[in-house]
Amino acid sequence: MAATGNSREPRSDAARNRATLVRAATAAVHREGPRVPMATIAADAGVGIGTLYRHFATREDLLSYLTHVSFEQVLANARAAERNGATSTDALQQFVESAISQRNELVLPLHGGPPLTAPRTRIVQEKVHRTLHQIIDRGRADGTIKRDVTPYDIVAFGAMLAQPRQSDPGWDATCRRLLATYLAGLGRAT
Repeated sequence: MAATGNSREPRSDAARNRATLVRAATAAVHREGPRVPMATIAADAGVGIGTLYRHFATREDLLSYLTHVSFEQVLANARAAERNGATSTDALQQFVESAISQRNELVLPLHGGPPLTAPRTRIVQEKVHRTLHQIIDRGRADGTIKRDVTPYDIVAFGAMLAQPRQSDPGWDATCRRLLATYLAGLGRAT
């Protein structure tokens, strides 16, 4: 007997439509900002407006979803960097380089996305900051970070380097040089 109610998996075409809508919405928010018309997002995804509203009942639901999954990705990046970085500056480099490589996939307030309002997303944001604080504390303990720096400083600098934009290997190389310069400066005494 087939499952009924809310426990069943979405049909494969529904899952595909949702993924297409998320990609289209992310690109549209980067291109036009958080007030982009929902009809534009649906058209960019190649689906009807009804399909968009079946997946996301309101603009706020859509933007909240995009922001939440972006913060979850940033948290995964921070945790991977903390785990895999040989030194604290290596971990910070990995964290920011992840943001650079994912620049067109993230919808975040410092990338032109909507302000953060959902309590569950604020919790994820706090976890990002706590993880970065642990990385910074490790650097202070081993002497590789001598400057006064906060998790917000790292996030803000990373967001500047990881602004959404067209693919440009030259710009990515410039961002990585700026990152290396910034990180080297953290190791110098004031």
